[in-house]
Amino acid sequence: MINALIDRSDYPSLSDHVYLNQASLGLIGQPAVQSMHSFLDNIARHGNLRMTDEEEVGFLESLRQRGARLLNCDTDRLAILSSASELLGQLPFLIRPASSSSIVTVSTDFPALTRPWIRYAAENDCSLRFVDDIATENLTDRLVDCIDSRTTVVAVSSVQFSTGSMVDIPRLREAASRVNARLVVDVTQAAGILKIDSQHWKVDAVVTSGYKWLGGHGGVALAAISPNLLEQDPLLPGWMGTPNPFDFEATKLHFATGARRFTQSTMSYISIAGLTTALDQLLSLSETRLEAHSRTLARRLIKGSYKHRWTPFRALEDASASPHIVTLMHSEYSVEKAIDALHRNRIVCGVRNGRIRISLAPYNNSADIDALIDVLATI
Repeated sequence: MINALIDRSDYPSLSDHVYLNQASLGLIGQPAVQSMHSFLDNIARHGNLRMTDEEEVGFLESLRQRGARLLNCDTDRLAILSSASELLGQLPFLIRPASSSSIVTVSTDFPALTRPWIRYAAENDCSLRFVDDIATENLTDRLVDCIDSRTTVVAVSSVQFSTGSMVDIPRLREAASRVNARLVVDVTQAAGILKIDSQHWKVDAVVTSGYKWLGGHGGVALAAISPNLLEQDPLLPGWMGTPNPFDFEATKLHFATGARRFTQSTMSYISIAGLTTALDQLLSLSETRLEAHSRTLARRLIKGSYKHRWTPFRALEDASASPHIVTLMHSEYSVEKAIDALHRNRIVCGVRNGRIRISLAPYNNSADIDALIDVLATI
């Protein structure tokens, strides 16, 4: 028996469902939910009776400290945002690659990462080089092969949302550095399971949503921003990104030092309360332990499903395979038929690009995997 790493009783949905969909709308544990309820009941509903202006300005600091540990960066480089898209949408216009230059990204990456670069390229005479994520080839190799003297930016998710393919970021950084290209990395499908080392990676921006694998709710995101990029003024200045947000001087524009300048406005403080607690739980577990747990479950999943001719996009031993997102397909049976059967048996997975996507979270155990394999065997 492979036991869960965290208390399954903190997730009521697991009492009557097998949940293998953390990569989409992830389950939120009871400690984070309690923190959100506590904030709403004891502070938020009472307005300024329970939160002064000064307390509102300082409210983000607990999350900033935990986020900096998660992404391994200094706290003054940790931006707190209302969504990952809030920063991803600005980055092309902050970095401003030159006309006639080339931007490298993955053709099946998450659209929030690629679409801002598509718009920028169209308006500034840049070319986009879309790299295909091919099951039989190393994704990092393919990205590196596309970097040349015209490349000014590489923008990529470290783990691909639809396939689970993983990119070697230090190696990609080395290749980009040789031609002085900038590097933007979305770690939304990696942070919370794999080690994120912004300090070592030395990329321009590392961005993650605050839900999915982090165990929070929507309405908050985190980003580690490079010192070079912090010299830029945000394109979308908000009232909270100033040295003192409650100096309401409407005729002047001043930015806070560090990544605080990228915080725009009042956010979902309830989500911030929940994410702060969720990160406490995550940070108490080492990334090595989290990754090893997912890898053990993935090995069981792939071995069991292969007996019924369900094959993964990548073998687990593939250097481009992540341990926590496994996608399956069958040469004869439709994915839709499989998903219908899984739903009838209260097993929740995702479907991405014509494959079943299985997310392996710390609350999953071997019984979850066996239940999925048993259903696949009946199709």
